[in-house]
Amino acid sequence: MTLRRLALVLACVFLAAGCSTYSVKPLTVPLVSKWDRFEMTLQSRAAYVNPVQDTGLEAVFIGPSGEVHKVDGFWDGTNTWRVRFSPNEIGSWKYETYCANPADGGLHLQTGRFLCTAPKHEHRFARHGPVRVHRSGRYFEHEDGTPFFWMGDTAWSGPLKAEDHEWDLYLGERKRQGFTAVQWVSTQYRASPDGDQNGELAYAGDHRIILNPRFFQRLDRRVEAMNREGFLSVPVMLWDNPGRAGSRSSPGSALPEDQLIVLARHLAARWSANHVIWLVNGDGDYRGGRAERWKRVGRAVFGNISHAPVSLHPGGRQWVWDEFQSERWLDICGYQSGHNEREDNVRWIHSGPPSTAWRRPPFRPFLSLEAPYENHGGADRKPMGAFVVRRAHYWSLLNAPTCGVVYGGHGVWGWDDGSGPPFDHPDTGTPLPWFRAMRMEGAEQMGFLARFFTSLDFNRLRPAPGILRGQPGERSPHQFISCSQSEDRALTVIYTPESTDILLSPAGLPHDFRANWFNPRHGGYHAAKAEFRGEAVGFSPPGGGDWLLKIEADRSLERQNR
Repeated sequence: MTLRRLALVLACVFLAAGCSTYSVKPLTVPLVSKWDRFEMTLQSRAAYVNPVQDTGLEAVFIGPSGEVHKVDGFWDGTNTWRVRFSPNEIGSWKYETYCANPADGGLHLQTGRFLCTAPKHEHRFARHGPVRVHRSGRYFEHEDGTPFFWMGDTAWSGPLKAEDHEWDLYLGERKRQGFTAVQWVSTQYRASPDGDQNGELAYAGDHRIILNPRFFQRLDRRVEAMNREGFLSVPVMLWDNPGRAGSRSSPGSALPEDQLIVLARHLAARWSANHVIWLVNGDGDYRGGRAERWKRVGRAVFGNISHAPVSLHPGGRQWVWDEFQSERWLDICGYQSGHNEREDNVRWIHSGPPSTAWRRPPFRPFLSLEAPYENHGGADRKPMGAFVVRRAHYWSLLNAPTCGVVYGGHGVWGWDDGSGPPFDHPDTGTPLPWFRAMRMEGAEQMGFLARFFTSLDFNRLRPAPGILRGQPGERSPHQFISCSQSEDRALTVIYTPESTDILLSPAGLPHDFRANWFNPRHGGYHAAKAEFRGEAVGFSPPGGGDWLLKIEADRSLERQNR
């Protein structure tokens, strides 16, 4: 049949039907930008006494390339359930839901589509994608391959206790200072035993917990604000140190294993579509026989779903990597040093387990998640100043492959007055006891630290103590000099906590190089002069205090010499 005859036949059909025109209503397909959040809201048709205990919901998403992603849904009050998902491919996506109760027609076998478009926001995650562990296992990167430097802050109580405008003020200040990640606690815990600012608790009961959607809905706003301002959100899911508050303010201590899994799976379902990294537990002892419980929890929560990177947050100087290194769901080796400047603690930071274990597979980022807090009472109860905190951070950055570090300010982590008289809100005049602590000297110096490492290929650095000729730390651990270098020797970074001459082996340096001193107290650079001293190359700091020495291969001189 020719096209002309086909057109004539169709015209006759329309006339015979008595239809001169058709009004076609276009199909509406939701639009979601890449790496943003798609959210589906469902209404259960079944009655559940305790929804999170009585049933479950999951969804399967299939992308344009055929890649399959499985995520959990979560109950959000009354009959409402939600599924959240972040697409990583531009094009058409389809999904289907599955309820543990197949008779629930509101949740089971719900299908749909949405269209993923190009990223539209300006924050770091819209430009580069979510954060993951690089395939080398040594550092973090965005999905597009851009390295991510973890400059974290321990605002443990902040999301729980802050008002909306206070949280915005906090994020603006930390953004100005160069921070990139916020670590916080996502349930009531020892420093906030009565729950959030409104007195809401995350859950009630113990053997069969009842979740409180209002508590988590309020935290949704905190997580969204973090991401919007370019911060990685790092929640502790199951705090595990009751302190003086009692075990009921510590889910990891109070709840049986099956209820830990219920609570953690709710959190994972709720925020997995945001830009997060998970700390499964917080501040407990996970060594020896205690490890098995947490292995089972980790497998139950993350073992069968796509997930953001996961770490543990063990107590001070408790090395748990040996017990957990074979757990496939665990992506990061997180640890915590002690909160003091005693010799044994100082030695642990720069020469303890992280300084040797990083060489053995399986490789993971080694990250100090909590170092000595600024203005916190140390071993002699005297508040630790910026130098003690700063020194611990530079040691931690260079004792294993460099990937990031985490600062803590006393007064910020508890959202209370940790450093003197209250500070008034600059606009409203409202007293903010925590704000003064945010501007302590060490907090401002974290910006210098972050800018220094992100200005170079920090992800290429590996500990290289062998190029040092003489280590003052052998006499006194407080004088330890840390040294890291790229494998091709094109980049070397050395930290000295005191104004001490640094002697290096010439064989450990490139043939032609340029060197600069960096002042971690003020952020300025000074030219460094190399002097041959017998069989060593010496560098003298330009003044007192601690210093960083940066040595880079001079490619321009190499080309001239050819």
